[in-house]
Amino acid sequence: MFFSIIIPLYNRPQEIKELLETLVLQTYRNFEVLVIEDGSVHDAEAIVNSFVGQLDVRYFKKANEGQGFTRNFGFERARGDYFIIFDSDCLIPADYLQIVNNSLTTNYLDAYGGPDGAHASFTPTQKAISYSMTSPFTTGGIRGNKKGIGQFHPRSFNMGVSRQVWEKAGGFIITRLGEDIEYSIRIHSMGFKIGLIPDAIVYHKRRTNFVQFFKQLHFFGRARINIYKFFPQELKAVHFFPAAFTLFLLFTLIFNLLGWQIAKLGNFIVLFIILLIFFHSWWKNKSAKIAFLSIIAAFTQLTAYGIGFMQDFWKRVIFNRS
Repeated sequence: MFFSIIIPLYNRPQEIKELLETLVLQTYRNFEVLVIEDGSVHDAEAIVNSFVGQLDVRYFKKANEGQGFTRNFGFERARGDYFIIFDSDCLIPADYLQIVNNSLTTNYLDAYGGPDGAHASFTPTQKAISYSMTSPFTTGGIRGNKKGIGQFHPRSFNMGVSRQVWEKAGGFIITRLGEDIEYSIRIHSMGFKIGLIPDAIVYHKRRTNFVQFFKQLHFFGRARINIYKFFPQELKAVHFFPAAFTLFLLFTLIFNLLGWQIAKLGNFIVLFIILLIFFHSWWKNKSAKIAFLSIIAAFTQLTAYGIGFMQDFWKRVIFNRS
């Protein structure tokens, strides 16, 4: 199978260098790479061209449209039997393409997704963020999980679609705010087979500090409402959890300020959650520092998502504004 790896890029020249360095090491060699610069001010043309000879790589520049439509630009120019999408802040294990090829050979999928994890080179904050996004105690636990809730939806940091999917379903119809989930749902609705390849892991850097992480997860919360506008049936009870958690924290704080006795129950629950996250992360990461940062990451994730979710739920569902 010939793979086309499609990478949208926006003002991240150093990240694409690190990603391409990992693709050079792939044990499976039948692939091409398309890097599409999406209106960047700081382009990576010289960096990408330095890999010519090591990789079958092509570099394109276009006006800024967002990641969804930039991936479509790549789809239109790809030569492969199968298209694989990565975010530019990913590192790819050397056996990734071999794992995907073997899996598709034995159990073919029209579209697939894979999980993500923390690379040894990541900072403690990045490892804490990675823990939070994959922890069973946050909404991140449903990402890349064999026993996820409901239908599996590949995410665009690690996602593959066959050429047949592209020819029938087309590409992304929205460029941001949940474009990958909308695409996954639409692919599934057309009768294509979608699944998780659990061993096709990538190392996803995500954000390097909690302010950036908050902004990203706030965006994710808003994206869930955007998906609801396309597919109302896809809004599940689990998606309300971060909003409920955020309101719980707010009322616990208010009750403490007012001196109400019910605040003691809220404090106990918060302490229990903190200890649960701390010791689970410590067990997973073998580091007390990462465990402590995981508490901050988890609370940042849930509250940012919850605020974004409530913001657009109020505006776009209750008041039906665009």
